[in-house]
Amino acid sequence: MRLGKASSFGFLMMPIALAANSCAVQEKEQTKPNIIFILADDLGYAELGAYGQQKIKTPNIDQLASQGIRFTDFYCGSPVCAPSRGVLLTGKHSGHAYVRNNDEMGATKKNWDFREVITDPRLEGQRPIPDTIVTVGELMQQAGYRTACVGKWGLGGPLTEGHPNKQGFDLFYGDMCQRQGHNYYNLHLWKNDQQVLLDNEYTPVWTSLDKGSDPLDPASYKKYTSKEYAPDLMLDESLRFIEQNKANPFFLYFAPILPHAPLQVPADSEFLSYYQEQFGDEEPYLGQKGYFPNRTPHATYAAMVSYLDMQVGKLIDKLTKEGLYENTVIMFTSDNGPTFNGGTDSPFFDSAKPFKSEWGWGKGFLREGGIRVPLIVSWPGVVAPGSETNSPFAFWDVMPTLNEIAGLQTETETDGTSFLPTLKGETQCEKEFLYWEFPMKAYGGQQAVRMGDWKGYRSQMNDGNLTTQLFNLKTDPQEQQDLASEHPEIVAQIEKIMKQEHERSEVHPFPAID
Repeated sequence: MRLGKASSFGFLMMPIALAANSCAVQEKEQTKPNIIFILADDLGYAELGAYGQQKIKTPNIDQLASQGIRFTDFYCGSPVCAPSRGVLLTGKHSGHAYVRNNDEMGATKKNWDFREVITDPRLEGQRPIPDTIVTVGELMQQAGYRTACVGKWGLGGPLTEGHPNKQGFDLFYGDMCQRQGHNYYNLHLWKNDQQVLLDNEYTPVWTSLDKGSDPLDPASYKKYTSKEYAPDLMLDESLRFIEQNKANPFFLYFAPILPHAPLQVPADSEFLSYYQEQFGDEEPYLGQKGYFPNRTPHATYAAMVSYLDMQVGKLIDKLTKEGLYENTVIMFTSDNGPTFNGGTDSPFFDSAKPFKSEWGWGKGFLREGGIRVPLIVSWPGVVAPGSETNSPFAFWDVMPTLNEIAGLQTETETDGTSFLPTLKGETQCEKEFLYWEFPMKAYGGQQAVRMGDWKGYRSQMNDGNLTTQLFNLKTDPQEQQDLASEHPEIVAQIEKIMKQEHERSEVHPFPAID
């Protein structure tokens, strides 16, 4: 499905700078702003032009940054998908959050057979958020907003209390289970509690190249694309939601699966052909468990990021045409740092610059490359165009910020602080510290604290290591020089924070510090 006419160099760019002059008059004037929160999947800190990317084009997101404020020191909730999203939606950092791991709830091979999943929805989903926990969606409903979550959920399957319709979203459309996002040409999506079957051929996610096929022949990779590309369908549903709710305040949590692996983009994508020409001949990526092979991995990954950028442009274009842009807050960020698998090759793109992005430094790790993410906020008439802040904030600050934007008076317990004063250009007190913990066995068990320019970090805690390393992020953003022995008083303060901010979890035990 084509999503718009491209410019001569292959990139769709929407005229957001002209929004004030091209808006239609709304039939019903709103007092509350609409809110669109866009959460990219595994997008690195430096994979946008506005954050220094050189090889990938993102003109729409870059222009959004020029119209709003760019946060240079913003952090996600956790270095992997589900816990990071849980922190975002509940306002609790990972020392207090309910979901702290990518918990697949006893996943077996059946969970990865997407034909089986269609017949048995119990095979879908990660650990569900309990009904007792208040989410951003529920608060937005209380504030009078129509709410939608479109894209990837990852916080409960279709038959659980974590279903998005039970967590404050009037509409859900997309992948309820993270595993489903391992094929962009999947067999089904969900719309609320109904399966939406797609007209795609079934290709198991562990499928490799056919025996005897030529890995240099593009035809050998044909089976990894099909008819209905899930990101297109997700965007269409988002545009439909805006159309249907344009007379009322709405909150759209748009969480596309782009650019998370596997490497898949429509074969006729103008972005793919553009980057294939730019990068020239490549060594093919031959795949691994759960990730498809790809003939031109660098070109495909870049095309996926540009495809996401185009979708952002389409959302902005819709707001502009409906006369909504001037009264809409748009926030754009990523759920964690760039990944290390599936052929994505973060070092090639310098995806977390100035931070390191390879295994051990990006996704899955509480290093800067794994948790520092872009945040762009646009709000015409409120946020100064082209502004920037280096004040540190994190995902748990989003809930109180949205509450204040929506004018909600309800007191809600969070670990966060509203950054609305920063959006308005007002003076705001610096946060005393930011805290993370990540007990997941596959990544060794970690803790981290940021306190001013200081970063305290513990790794391999599941092996009994409780040594705290200390880095000065101002002078050493790549965390190469451990200064713990030179500043024992700073280490003591950080270790005190690590102890006080950890709350024992019944579902995600962390024996090293419980």
